[in-house]
Amino acid sequence: MTTLNSGFQLYRLAADQKSAEVTDWSARISWVLGLAVFVAFVYWLMRQGWKWRGRLQSGIPALATTPEGFADGEKLLTLTGRYHASTTAGQWLDRIVAHGLGTRSRVELTLTEQGLDVVRPGAADFFVPAAALREARLDKALAGKVLPEGGLLVITWALGDQLIDSGFRSDHAAEHQAWVDAVNHLGGAAAHHPTSTTEGTAR
Repeated sequence: MTTLNSGFQLYRLAADQKSAEVTDWSARISWVLGLAVFVAFVYWLMRQGWKWRGRLQSGIPALATTPEGFADGEKLLTLTGRYHASTTAGQWLDRIVAHGLGTRSRVELTLTEQGLDVVRPGAADFFVPAAALREARLDKALAGKVLPEGGLLVITWALGDQLIDSGFRSDHAAEHQAWVDAVNHLGGAAAHHPTSTTEGTAR
């Protein structure tokens, strides 16, 4: 009798374990579909916000292109790294998306007496004439991107009446200080004759 009871208990235990393995697939599929719809909705909202910001910034002048003969000039500095973002100068969260300036990408920078050439594979290239350069500094945050202290090279430049902060990070961060010195030296004369109507770059 004891053997029969033990066998019955083992059977019930096995049956309970088998029942526990049953998965409610309809509930799981519904949950996954709901999550996918939510993610798609958030992505759509982000794109709409991006387009809206682009329309607000439609008055920003077109970017300058690299002048002829630029490659023949003496290179003061070159840099390979990443372009992170551009913002209104002094407003590190006010991202500029017009003309592709909001697109993060790899970047190759070349500085000469003529100005700064910004080459971005997969995104729009642009050129900053020496007269439009204002200053450069080391920073740690721009457009929501936060890096270690001094991990970001921020160059301030003028595009029409708009002062812009553009953030770069070299593959070799030790190069940043040399860029700060060179850009500040090159843009020193122009800094005495600002063309912007903004309040400067102080935070």
